[in-house]
Amino acid sequence: MIDLIELSGNLLLFALVFGMSATVDIKALVAQMKNRKAILTGCFLQFVVLPLLGFIVVRTLQLNETMGITLLVVTSSPGGSYSNWWCSMFNADLALSVTMTAISTLLSIVMLPANLLLYSRVSYNDDVIAALDWMSLFVALAVVIGAITLGLFCSAKIHSHKFNVIANKMGNVAGIALVVFSATMSNTGGGDARIWNRDWKFYVGVALPCAAGLVVANVLTTMFGLKKPERVTVSIECCYQNVGIATSVALTMFNGIDLAEAMGVPLYYGFVEAAILGVYCIVAWKFNWTKAPSDAPICHVLAMSYEVLRVEKQELESIEVQLTDDSTSCESLSENEDTIYAYFVKLEDSIVPEGRKEPSGLAELERQREDTQKRSLNSDIESRNGRA
Repeated sequence: MIDLIELSGNLLLFALVFGMSATVDIKALVAQMKNRKAILTGCFLQFVVLPLLGFIVVRTLQLNETMGITLLVVTSSPGGSYSNWWCSMFNADLALSVTMTAISTLLSIVMLPANLLLYSRVSYNDDVIAALDWMSLFVALAVVIGAITLGLFCSAKIHSHKFNVIANKMGNVAGIALVVFSATMSNTGGGDARIWNRDWKFYVGVALPCAAGLVVANVLTTMFGLKKPERVTVSIECCYQNVGIATSVALTMFNGIDLAEAMGVPLYYGFVEAAILGVYCIVAWKFNWTKAPSDAPICHVLAMSYEVLRVEKQELESIEVQLTDDSTSCESLSENEDTIYAYFVKLEDSIVPEGRKEPSGLAELERQREDTQKRSLNSDIESRNGRA
């Protein structure tokens, strides 16, 4: 029998990843796939640094087996698909985010069990691998890979920036719906996790890998000279984990009171990563680490896809004005033969040159915002001069 709850979650996940992937221009994606420095840094942080931080926290705070094993599963899991959503909403490098999601999802098939095998046995001499729900894991990975593939295919075949914008909005809506769906399922599930009534080790231990990972990611990406939007993307990809995998392991591995304790770990980590990355994204935007201008209203930043806008501007800048082949109509001399007259063909706004995508309309919205901002600034200056 089909599990309608699981099916609904997978459909929302597919819509989220498809929307983010279909936003990305193929040329930008190909360029990011050649960005070895950013990708290798991201994979190192994702599969080496964060699992190691989880292990250090477990050993330092001497967390009990139930809490510690579940935390190790969280820190060893691949990045959550919400990382694409955060990068899209706050205009980090979405092309890099989608590229890293695809690569880390494939690598997790090997790296997830390898890290769990190492750290769980060193910490508790326990075999977590046998408790993994491999079917649910591979279904989730297949949904992500399928959505990325279809989204990129549509972006390549539908030659329109307007489609990229529509796909981006659909992905954002699906992301919000998935947040609501996940919160509802967490609150209506069996057992009472009682995360508000835990020992201090629980709150500190679960939150530390995410916070420390974010700091390490920013230090390393800055040292390696990544571009600022790339630093934000890699940092988000490092810290935002797929807590659904840990939830699945907890349901399979524990019972009774232990189950309630274990379920609280991915639930609380989800709250922590959302809060920390939300603040981080706002700070990064204000310090000009994203593609969005720091002086734009936050509602405009969240609604505007600067990923699409930048690609569209690059296309416009690359269009070359060419003279017609008829030399008599494109160039002539004055009677004294001391002046050359050149004639150019004007392209109408409604005509899309060959090789250029259909405009999205975002450029006009951005011009309107800039004009409004300039008028407001001039008005303030005039008002101050008048008072003086």
